Amino acid sequence: MTLALLILDDEPEVRDALERDLIDLTGVIRIEVAEDVEDAWGVIDDIDRDGDELAVALCDHRMPGTTGVEFLIEMMGDERTVRTRKVLVTGQADLADTIKAVNDAHLDYYLAKPWTAEELREVVSHCMTDYVEDTGIDPLPYMSILDRVRAMMIIRDRGDLS
Repeated sequence: MTLALLILDDEPEVRDALERDLIDLTGVIRIEVAEDVEDAWGVIDDIDRDGDELAVALCDHRMPGTTGVEFLIEMMGDERTVRTRKVLVTGQADLADTIKAVNDAHLDYYLAKPWTAEELREVVSHCMTDYVEDTGIDPLPYMSILDRVRAMMIIRDRGDLS
């Protein structure tokens, strides 16, 4: 089983930039991209079919058809994605959309465009650590991308460290 991260954005240059900023994680986690909500659900189906788990979703808000916030809310109703950490990566969500995402989709982070690579990696690390902790997954295979202090505390608290 491998943890996965989904990048959902309708703009190819934004998807490419997010993927490029996270390229160092590809040896540790699975990174998948989608251009719209329908495509994203197909990716989630593939992740599930492969026996992997979607740990983090990075999602734009303004897209043709279903918005990112609506997608994040839909994820709460699917057992495969209810515990996925949700990050809204956008420069266009208004206050009402953001409040809806926080209240109805249990949004974990709001990352404004433009982001810095360091900020993005920090958010992903925090979200991955939260996911590992909440789901009981062994943190050791993911140590290089987790918050190391928290990961060591997880291991200690679970009694996996002598």
